[in-house]
Amino acid sequence: MTDTKQTLLRQLPGVDTVLSELQNNPVCRDIPHTVLVSASRQAVARRRASVLAGEDITAAHVAQIADTAADLARQAMKPNLNTVVNATGIVVHTNLGRSLLSKDAVNHLQKVATGYSNLEFDLTRGERGIRYACVEEILCELTGAEAAMVVNNNAGAVLLALDALAADREVVVSRGELIEIGGSFRIPDVMKKSGAILVETGTTNRTHLSDYETAITDDTALLLKVHTSNYSIVGFTAEVPLHDLVALGRKCNIPVMNDLGSGTLIDFQKYGLTAEPTVADAVASGTDIVTFSGDKLLGGPQSGIILGKKELIQTLRKNPLTRALRIDKLTLAALEMTLRAYRDEQQAIETIPTLNMITMPLATVEQRAKTLQAELKRIGDVMADVTILPLPSRPGGGSLPFLEIPSSCVGVRLNGISTSRIEEILRNNQPPVIGRIENDWFIMDMRTVADSEISVIKDAFVDIAVAL
Repeated sequence: MTDTKQTLLRQLPGVDTVLSELQNNPVCRDIPHTVLVSASRQAVARRRASVLAGEDITAAHVAQIADTAADLARQAMKPNLNTVVNATGIVVHTNLGRSLLSKDAVNHLQKVATGYSNLEFDLTRGERGIRYACVEEILCELTGAEAAMVVNNNAGAVLLALDALAADREVVVSRGELIEIGGSFRIPDVMKKSGAILVETGTTNRTHLSDYETAITDDTALLLKVHTSNYSIVGFTAEVPLHDLVALGRKCNIPVMNDLGSGTLIDFQKYGLTAEPTVADAVASGTDIVTFSGDKLLGGPQSGIILGKKELIQTLRKNPLTRALRIDKLTLAALEMTLRAYRDEQQAIETIPTLNMITMPLATVEQRAKTLQAELKRIGDVMADVTILPLPSRPGGGSLPFLEIPSSCVGVRLNGISTSRIEEILRNNQPPVIGRIENDWFIMDMRTVADSEISVIKDAFVDIAVAL
């Protein structure tokens, strides 16, 4: 180590000295003492590392290190989970919080969160009740199911059903339905964890009813059909319709389970979109157990909904995993209000953000794009080009993989700054603005940008212009 480095290290102030400086800083007055101590240690450590690396050979000043510590302390006080502007055009963006809740769901959630509730108390009988009672009746009303329950997510729903109905026994699944979705969720792995024994039948692209019949043995506990929601096999293909599989199950006295993944309660074909099997259709087919997500295409909070025959749902409720996978009162509150909106389909389309964005007329999105374009053009010479591009949006969330929804995007290029740098700056804006880069344009898809967020985007670009 050089003499210069040793001298600089000896000049470093102690943590107590930096802490004292912070405590006299009005900006840090409301920051807890423990946070200030940690920030002081980090600031001194950063300066020490800089000296050792030869990056800084100037004398240390307490005020400078205290300023660094103050920045670190303020940063530590900011919540890690924040809202962002989703300008990607992906409606159910799994990395950006999935589905947005409706105002009714948020208001009811807040009401339940700030007071006691009848979560597990039957007000009619004056005794302990069932946690799922607040949503079971409406789920059955909307879908035609005999009984219902809810767990923390659809992976949990599948795990619970397999464990309760098929542990140590065989479950027959088509090879073409052994899916993997985001986060390394694989049907074979979930089945193994549940204790069920996987029996593959058919081939990747073609599975016939006779394949299921051949695979059935005395040890078969369940016939499982999995909706391939995040991919599609095209060309020379064949799969067994759900009602045929149900008929086979009845013939062999074996329950049939249908994992819908991103379940929907409305027929998207009525809105000019790709057909997607509805939950009601699955129930009407006679399926014994149906599982699907409470968020994604449904537009509610993250949860896993299980519908089915009364005796089977009762079996699931008694399973020890049910307690480990159960949802809390906040999720139930939000889910109940989301489901209530579906009693009037038009109300659901208008009030549930996911449905509203997916079905939003192109003309509405185009007008939003024109508004943002006009606002950005007013910023000045820094805006090299601001144009409207007709690019598609996607539903996202592992649903409708080939559906491209016509949309209207605003593409931006700036003078003196690369597109990748624009993306980085906006990603670190407060709040962050998340778009995408295509053909050297920074793209903002207005289908997923709210009217109220246009001013946020404009302010972010104004800040860039001021900094240049």
